[in-house]
Amino acid sequence: MGRKVIVATCSLNQWAMDFERNQKRILESIKEAKARGATYRLGPELEISGYGCNDHFLEGDTLLHSFQVLAELLASPICTDIICDVGMPVMHKNVTYNCRVIFLNRKILLIRPKMMLAEGGNYRESRWFTAWAKPKQTEDFFLPRMIEVVTQQKTVPFGDAVLSTRDTCIGSEICEELWNPASRHVEMCLDGVEIFTNGSGSHHELRKAYVRVDLLKSATYKCGGAYVFANQIGCDGERVYYDGCAAVACNGKIVAQGCQFSMHEVNVITATIDLEDIRAYRNNLRSRCVAATTSVPFPRIAVDFALTSGDPFIATSPPIEWKYHTAEEEISLGPACWMWDYVRRSGQGGYFLPLSGGIDSSSSACIVASMCHLVCQAVKEADGQVLKDVQQVVGDAGYVPHDPKDLCNRIFTTCYMGSNNSSEETCSRAKELAAQIGSYHLVLNIEPAVAAILSIFNAIFPMVPKYRVHGGSPRENLALQNLQARLRMVLAYMFAQLSLWARGRSGGLLVVGSANVDESLRGYFTKYDCSSADINPIGGISKTDLRSFICYCADHFGWTSLLKIYSAIPTAELEPLDKGLISQSDEADMGMTYEELSVYGRLRNQQRCGPYSMFSKLVSTWKDRFTPSQVAEKVKHFFRHYSINRHKMTVLTPAYHAETYSPDDNRYDHRQFLYNALWPWQFRYIDQQVKAIGDRSSKIDAATDQHSKYDTKHGPSISPSQQPPTNELNCQSGQNTSSGVQVPIIIASAIPANVGAKSCLIDDNVFHKSWWPSGYGV
Repeated sequence: MGRKVIVATCSLNQWAMDFERNQKRILESIKEAKARGATYRLGPELEISGYGCNDHFLEGDTLLHSFQVLAELLASPICTDIICDVGMPVMHKNVTYNCRVIFLNRKILLIRPKMMLAEGGNYRESRWFTAWAKPKQTEDFFLPRMIEVVTQQKTVPFGDAVLSTRDTCIGSEICEELWNPASRHVEMCLDGVEIFTNGSGSHHELRKAYVRVDLLKSATYKCGGAYVFANQIGCDGERVYYDGCAAVACNGKIVAQGCQFSMHEVNVITATIDLEDIRAYRNNLRSRCVAATTSVPFPRIAVDFALTSGDPFIATSPPIEWKYHTAEEEISLGPACWMWDYVRRSGQGGYFLPLSGGIDSSSSACIVASMCHLVCQAVKEADGQVLKDVQQVVGDAGYVPHDPKDLCNRIFTTCYMGSNNSSEETCSRAKELAAQIGSYHLVLNIEPAVAAILSIFNAIFPMVPKYRVHGGSPRENLALQNLQARLRMVLAYMFAQLSLWARGRSGGLLVVGSANVDESLRGYFTKYDCSSADINPIGGISKTDLRSFICYCADHFGWTSLLKIYSAIPTAELEPLDKGLISQSDEADMGMTYEELSVYGRLRNQQRCGPYSMFSKLVSTWKDRFTPSQVAEKVKHFFRHYSINRHKMTVLTPAYHAETYSPDDNRYDHRQFLYNALWPWQFRYIDQQVKAIGDRSSKIDAATDQHSKYDTKHGPSISPSQQPPTNELNCQSGQNTSSGVQVPIIIASAIPANVGAKSCLIDDNVFHKSWWPSGYGV
């Protein structure tokens, strides 16, 4: 009849340092696991304390409170007759470890420390924890008295061991150990461990889910056995969102899948595994059988408990196909859930967004609106915690959200901040989108504030700065544009603080930012403008993905105004209009397309390319588009502006981490913020390679020689007085990007020498290769 085991795993929305609520969620998951007949329950990594405690892990209080929670779990009748596997920090011999604590019926069976710490990207576990460096060894751990009172144990095994129940063998991995090439499950498999478990704290990145799934399937395909995976879900207080995906795999197949994004705080899944299937599968792997005969055994902890059920009618969980979200769905769901956690846990009354009518701010608006849809759906599914939270946010204990637009109107305020440089097109697009999503929309004119600031300057210096098109210098042009941008930030915070007061409600609003990852990398924003906010849902998402997301929202939610926004030329609208029409283009300002910028970002961070390595890769990748000298100038142009603007990353608004080439300076992309922006050694070596290669012709040579200035369709041209006589700035319009829109290709044959027309727009400086950037750090 087989020997069938029901295992339970879960995704919990834990919050760093919230011990009381963390304990409640753990107990709720154990209760649900038992109700489903499970005899083994696995939870996420560090679920008692929360994964994101960071330097709080260095405090004795965090260790103390974790043991206090463990004592209550051990004493709870909910935790009887099921093996419970929980995560918490534990200090052993004055060294703190990231541990799994496995217990049954008020007895601790094993404390298993993590052996391979996560150190890359967002992770720096060795700052707080030490890896256990004694494979297949255990030591006595002397229990605190509060635990000893409950368990009546003085010592328990601490180290790298496995559990032998009456009917099977169970071994633990912790997060990174699944991803490591020397994963522990391989040796455990050879020693007869049949069920592998992994409590994880794994964050979301776009298009990452398949990696986890492939690892689970691969581990059990080559080793046989069942792999039970748990993960946190939600925002536990940081820039990352833990995206669930609890799962069970058996013999190379997925047999249970949990949700990736959810408003529910507790998500439990179970799977029924037939141990005889594992044994038969492994016995057919003859090379594995040979290797197993020479394996060194693990210490085994004998457990007088059976996981299998005597019910012959329990059906084994069949293999399933993993259901993946598209990237557009991930953007709609992940940041929306993250923002819900942020607003409800911050105690604020909602969000405030300066809505410009462009793709970036519209994307942020769509994410907040998607959040409202998810909240209403969770309430419809009778989630009492979500209902309680939404009533707290809106300040109405009797409110029950049914209509996402009504909820959006209560908790989301959008504001179009126009100036004399703003067009009717952007104003109407913002107003139409606000009406479709349901936000409380405001329209205001910042021109009186601009005039007031200029009058203060004029009172000190009897001079009036002018825009470039009116005969002003690049420095004047830049100052006037930055003034508008920074005033919008000041007004955004004022209206965020007082809007609810003016509407007769208590509380304040969180300011939402809308700078995408590409513009942050390039530094294409004014320091302390509307990119400065409390939280940014799109700060880790590329412009290309946002364009696709906009199309998805138009189709999925029926927000048709987004189609106009999608087709509009991206513009900052900080310079005067040309006969009422927009005269400014983001791509012309930057001297590169968003498509190119995304390529630079991925090469810089994902493939760790400096200027020379990036040139070496692109000279072959772009051989049909640009000559080697053009590629060289493009690479130089990017690195000049990246380095000039790197200081802006130190004040970047906390943003949802979604891309592996994020320039987030806080903890992900650690680099200096003061560069020699001339890159003399690196650029000289690139020039030597260009000379060695020879400036071979390409298919587009003739086209790139046609224009010596920016196409006026995409932005104003540069006057000869604003650039060195040896420099030339060419633009070819009509290039198709992956998004299917016509955008200019910027051929930067010598853009960086002045970049006078536009780079100074958002770079906060004017740069010439013969002198250091003035205004650096503005």
